[in-house]
Amino acid sequence: MQVTATAKWVRVPPRKARLVAGVIEGLAVEEALSLLSFMPQAAAQDVGKVVRSAAANAENNFSLDRDRLRLIRLEVDGGPTIKRFRPRARGTSYSIFKRTCHLRAVVEDTLERPSRTRARSARPQVDEPVSSDAEEE
Repeated sequence: MQVTATAKWVRVPPRKARLVAGVIEGLAVEEALSLLSFMPQAAAQDVGKVVRSAAANAENNFSLDRDRLRLIRLEVDGGPTIKRFRPRARGTSYSIFKRTCHLRAVVEDTLERPSRTRARSARPQVDEPVSSDAEEE
């Protein structure tokens, strides 16, 4: 079962929030929250709130086990832009755009899907070098 949580008009630019969302998408909820707690980005705090809210919705409203929850999707959409201006020289002004975003976290109650951890690339087997003595015989 999929459970969602939404946060609207978050005062973080969507571009910066997508950087954080890309790291934790597809992970188990507990693992995602522990990663977010150590991220230096300011958007990690807001993303963490939405993930915690989705996990709480699943646990309280649908009686799902919190340990089995996986963050399957984290959508970051652009919200309205707050426009301000800054006075500049000779009576002109400079535009300041304070961007906002809408966050939506979707969690699911199974851990059977493959995780998004990077698979190790298969390294080619390197044959042992042949010594020149063996070739002469």
